[in-house]
Amino acid sequence: MRLLMVEDEAVLAEVLKETFRDENYEVDVAADGESGYLLGTTGIYDAIILDGMLPEMDGYEVLKKWRKAHIYTPVLMLTARSELEDKLTGLNLGADDYLTKPFEVEELLARVRVITRRQGKQEIDRIQFGDLSLEISTCMLYNRRNNQSVQLGKKEFQLLELLMRNQNQILTREQIIGKLWGHECEAEYNNVEVYISFTRRKLKYIQSQTVIKAVRGIGYKLEEMNG
Repeated sequence: MRLLMVEDEAVLAEVLKETFRDENYEVDVAADGESGYLLGTTGIYDAIILDGMLPEMDGYEVLKKWRKAHIYTPVLMLTARSELEDKLTGLNLGADDYLTKPFEVEELLARVRVITRRQGKQEIDRIQFGDLSLEISTCMLYNRRNNQSVQLGKKEFQLLELLMRNQNQILTREQIIGKLWGHECEAEYNNVEVYISFTRRKLKYIQSQTVIKAVRGIGYKLEEMNG
C-alpha cells in the first residue's frame, strides 16, 4: 500500500517513513501544503497523513480543496493542539480521523490500518484470489490447493498485492508504476515487465492455477485458469 505524508518536520517525517516501510508500506513525503495537495490529486495513494500546520497552505485548506475536487482518499489529520475546535474543523472538512502531537507511533499505525480498512483496502492479514493466499505481515504467498508456499521479494509482494486488491480489473502500466515506484520515480515500462516475470515464476513455483494475464495494449490482470 502507498501512503502520502504531508509533514514539514523533517526528522519526524523520516522516522515515520522508515516505520511504515518496515510495515510494508511505500511512503512519499511532501514538506509543504502546496506540493502535498498536488500529490494528493494523483489518485495513487491508499491513505494520507496530513499535518494541520504547514507552510504554503495549511492542512485544513489542503483537505478542503481535496474534498471539493471529489478526492476521497482516507485522510488522518495530525494536529499540535488538542482543542476540540481544531479536531471538529478537520472532521467537518472530511478527515477520517485525527491524532494530536505528540503521539505513539504504534497508535498512528493502528489508526492508518483502521481508515484503510473502512475503505475496503486492508484485510486482517491475508488477501485471496483463486487458489492464492497472500500473507501481508510476512510477504509469504501460499497455494491453498496444495499448501505450497514461497517468499516474495518486496516489489513482487507489492505487485501481487496490487493485483489481488483490484481483482477482475485491468491495471495499466502507468497505474502499476505509480503505486510501486511513486511520483518521482523514473521507472520505465520494462521495470514493470521484469517484476511481472519474477512474480510469474513464483506462481509457477507453487504450481498455482492463477496467472498474470497481459491485456495487449492496456495492462495486466489476474486470472484463474480452469483445471
